Amino acid sequence: MVSMHTSPSAPAGQGDAGGMNVSLLATALELASLGVEVDLLTRASQEPSATLLAPGVTLRTLVAGPRGELPKSELPRYSDEFGEAVARLIGRTKPRFDVIHSHYWMSGIATLPVALELGLPFVQSFHTLGAMKNRRLAPGDRPETEIRLRSETFLANQADAIIAGSSAEVTSLIDQVGAPPDKIWVVPPGVDTSLFNPGRTTMAPVVRERLGVEPGRPIISVVGRVQPLKGQDLAIRAVAALTGQRPVLAVVGSPTPGAEDYDSALKALTVELGIDADVRFVGSIDREELADLFAASVLTLLPSHSETFGLVALESAASGTPVIGSRATGLVESIADGESGLLLPSRDPEVWAAGISGLLGNPKRLIQLSSSAREHAHRFSWGTAAASLLGVYASLKRP
Repeated sequence: MVSMHTSPSAPAGQGDAGGMNVSLLATALELASLGVEVDLLTRASQEPSATLLAPGVTLRTLVAGPRGELPKSELPRYSDEFGEAVARLIGRTKPRFDVIHSHYWMSGIATLPVALELGLPFVQSFHTLGAMKNRRLAPGDRPETEIRLRSETFLANQADAIIAGSSAEVTSLIDQVGAPPDKIWVVPPGVDTSLFNPGRTTMAPVVRERLGVEPGRPIISVVGRVQPLKGQDLAIRAVAALTGQRPVLAVVGSPTPGAEDYDSALKALTVELGIDADVRFVGSIDREELADLFAASVLTLLPSHSETFGLVALESAASGTPVIGSRATGLVESIADGESGLLLPSRDPEVWAAGISGLLGNPKRLIQLSSSAREHAHRFSWGTAAASLLGVYASLKRP
């Protein structure tokens, strides 16, 4: 499994790490439990290394380009070098790999030539598509580059199989990227329901103390890398539009490289709207802290302009915390409208405020949604995702 631009072990919400990192590691661990040996390959930011993360799962960092962290925009120039490092690794690894599964377009451009040269089945997961993002571009955000768009089209037509996370991604793959429909397999992500569960509400006093929130005051969370695509500004405007209710909004995540101005603009926006005392910019937190926060929250907001699926929605639902999101792209599959939360038809802050207010003012409905949200999350598991992937891999095995 190849993730050139971000390490699968990197904490989600920090830098370029997000749901893809969580998905990669969780899937690798499940595949290992099924008897598959998995190597996770990523670019080395320091010295190259090999680390056993769990029995059957090894993280290998390979040299490509200069040492140190690099902006994601600079990484494509080192794709050939990374691919050569992968080829050398495969050349000295016995037994040979049976499948190369690339994650994100940069990884595909780097390793497709390796798979072709060695006659190995090549599987591509995009996680996000440039065309899908450009179609719902956030105000002030930069459109994805022509090289990315062309690379995704090329990879979609060269891969032996494409793994999509949702039917929304399938539609984009076929209509905008030109992917052959018969190569696409839908494998939704899972959720760790043992980590994300309502029982963690016992940690609510700790969470409140950490955030400086008095007892009884509701907490609303918005979780994700801080960047225009994720639309945290809509969450802030929606909370500011509430009347008669004063929840605390916890903004969880750090700005991605290049999005520092957006992060500063969000903080300035809270002052401009007069709710700076009601918003906590939490930064990146570990998975245990995130699970505690979800369980302590009454609602989670997912104001992204575009999501291939929306793993955060499942993690919140598993915690018994309903989610409010846009009726757009992959969120229509990660959020069951009226069951695990609400899907709203517009990005108007007043509409979002009405949705939030309607739930905060109806405790009985909130309790019902909390229960059914947990049931919705239980339909998704990493074990099912891994078993589905194993079926795809087996179908591609060379004689």
